[in-house]
Amino acid sequence: MTAPPRDDYWRRTRRLTAWLLLAWAIVGFVPVFFARELSVEVFGWPLAFWLASQGALLGFCAIVVIYARQMDKLEAEFSEPRS
Repeated sequence: MTAPPRDDYWRRTRRLTAWLLLAWAIVGFVPVFFARELSVEVFGWPLAFWLASQGALLGFCAIVVIYARQMDKLEAEFSEPRS
């Protein structure tokens, strides 16, 4: 017996959300964890500062774009045709 489409939809939504939360945690915490090892300066600021401020922002924007695109695909797959 197969699962109802609604259950499959929410299972896939939760899985996508979990993966993107993991990506968020990695983007937010890994650069900070390794910041001391990057002792190079760029325009008088430590490279770790630039990675954390600019790289994390780009990473977070990418996560939002990925979420929006994947949810659009999921919605299209599970939406009922209108008559």
